[in-house]
Amino acid sequence: MSAPVDHLVIAPVLLPIAVGALMLLFNEKRRRLKAGLSVATTFALLAMAVALLLQAMVPAPDGDAPVIVYPLGNWPAPFGIVLVADRLSALMLVLNAVLGCATLLFALARWHKMGPRFHTLFLMQLAGLNGAFLTGDLFNLFVFFEVLLAASYALLLHGSGTVRVRASLHYIPINLVASSLFLVGVALIYGVTGTLNMADLARLIPAVPPQDRMLLETGAAVLGIAFLIKAGMWPLGFWLPTTYAAACAPIAAMFAILSKLGIYVVVRLFLLFFGEDAGASAGFGGDWLFYGGLATLTFGGIGALASQSMPRLAGYCVLVSSGTILTAVGTGNSAVISGALYYLVSSTLAAAAFFLLIEMIERGREAGADVLAVTMEVFGDPEEDVEDEDEVGVAIPGTIAVLGGAFVACTVLFAGLPPLSGFIAKFAMLSALVNEAGGVPPAHWVFIGLLMATGLASLIAMTRTGIRALWAPQESEIPSVRAVELGPVLVLIALCAALTVLGGPAMEYMEVTAQQLYWPQEYARDVLAGSAAPAATAPVPGAPVPVPAAPPAVPGGS
Repeated sequence: MSAPVDHLVIAPVLLPIAVGALMLLFNEKRRRLKAGLSVATTFALLAMAVALLLQAMVPAPDGDAPVIVYPLGNWPAPFGIVLVADRLSALMLVLNAVLGCATLLFALARWHKMGPRFHTLFLMQLAGLNGAFLTGDLFNLFVFFEVLLAASYALLLHGSGTVRVRASLHYIPINLVASSLFLVGVALIYGVTGTLNMADLARLIPAVPPQDRMLLETGAAVLGIAFLIKAGMWPLGFWLPTTYAAACAPIAAMFAILSKLGIYVVVRLFLLFFGEDAGASAGFGGDWLFYGGLATLTFGGIGALASQSMPRLAGYCVLVSSGTILTAVGTGNSAVISGALYYLVSSTLAAAAFFLLIEMIERGREAGADVLAVTMEVFGDPEEDVEDEDEVGVAIPGTIAVLGGAFVACTVLFAGLPPLSGFIAKFAMLSALVNEAGGVPPAHWVFIGLLMATGLASLIAMTRTGIRALWAPQESEIPSVRAVELGPVLVLIALCAALTVLGGPAMEYMEVTAQQLYWPQEYARDVLAGSAAPAATAPVPGAPVPVPAAPPAVPGGS
C-alpha cells in the first residue's frame, strides 16, 4: 500500500488535466469562472510542489536522499509506468508552479481575454511540464513532451497578429522535427536494451556488448539533439529569440521554463546513463555539451549586444543561461553543476520577470522606438535645438520609478552582480572551476572568461536599453500599470532576493541534488525496489553489473 505522500506525486499531472478538461464544458463568456478555477488549480499545484520538495529534503532511513516512486496501476518497474519524484524533479515542479502562478495572475489583467481556451491550454502546458519532470521512462517523457508542445503551439498564437503567425511557422516545424528525432532515438535505445524505463536503462547500459554500443550511443545522440533543440544550444537555438519575442508577455515568461525542460532532460539522462558507472560509455557526449555550451554562451552574448529591442534581448539572455548550464554540465564536476542548478533557478525567475516587465514598459512607447534611438545616436537628431534650455530637476513619475527599479534588478541578475542571486550562482561556479583538483584545464579557463564576458555584455546591453526606454527624455506616455500586473514581477524579483538571503541552505540543497545525480545505481535501486529479478527484464547479452553497496566517489564533489 502506497503512503499518502506517494499519491501526491500523480496529483500535479492529474489535477490540471482534469480541471482543463472540465473548463471545456463552459462557454467562453464565463471568463470569471474559468479564471477562478485556473487560479485555484495553479496555486494548488504550488502547494503540492512545495510539499514534495519538503518530502525530498527528508533523509531516507538509510541516510540517502529519498526517491518517491509511484507505480501507475500498481505495476512494478520496469514493466509498468512509474512517476519518480526526487530532489531535482521536485525543484523543477516548484519552479514551474511559481512561474505558473506569476504569469497567470499577470494574464488576468487582460491577456486571457485575447483568445479562446486560454485557461485550458495554460493548464495543459503545466500538466505536460509536470509530467515531463516526474516521468520515470522515456516513452511517457515523449507523451508529456507532446502534450506541452501542443499547448505551446496554440499559446504562441494567443493574441493573433502576423508577427506571432510568422514565428509559429518556425517554431512548430522545428519542434515537429525534434519530436521525430525523439522517436528515432527512443527506438534505437529500445532496440538495443529492450526497455525504456530510465532506472532499468541505468542498470543495463554498462552491460551492453561492444557490438551494440555504437547503436546505443547513436540513439542517445539523436535523443540528445531533440532536447538540445528545446534547450536552445547553438546552432540549434536560432529560432528561440524570435519566437520568445513574438509571444505575448505571460506566455513568453512561461516559455522561459520550456528551455529549462530541455536542459533538465539532458542533465538527467546524461548523468543517469553515461555517468561514472556506464562502463565504456562513461562520459559520452560530455565534450559536445561543453563546447556546444561555450558556443551558445558566445552566440547569446553577441546577440544581446546586437539586440535593438527588449523582447529579443530577453531571448538572448535565455540563450546565455542555457549555454552557461550546458557548459557546466559538460565539465563533469558536481560542484560546478550544483552552482549551475542554483543559476538555473535564478536565471529562470529573472527571465520570466523581464518578459513581464517588457510588456509594461513598452505600453507607452511608439513602435520602433529602439531602432529610432540607435539611428539618432549615430546620425543625431535633426530636430534637436542646441540652444534650448537644458532640463534641470525633471521629476520621474512613480510608475516609471517602480518599473525602472525592477529593470535595474533584472539587469543585476542577468549580469551576475551583487547583491542578488545571479552573483551567488556565478560565484559558486567560478569558485568550483578555480578550485578543481589537479589544476584548471585550459578549456575551463575559456569557460571562466566567457562567463565573465557574457555578464559584462548583458550589463552593457541592459544598461543601454534601460537608458533609452526609461531614463532618456522622450515624448512617450506614462504606461498604465495595474497592481495585478506589477505584483508578479515584484514577487519574482523578491524570490531572487530570497535566494540570496537563504543562499547557504539553497546551495546546500543544490549540492546534495548534484551528488544524487552522480549516483545512478542508487536511483535504479530505489525505483526498481520490489520488482522482479534482473532476468525478468528483457535481457542484454553480457554479464549484469551488480548494484554497488555504496555510492561511487563524486568527481569534484563538495
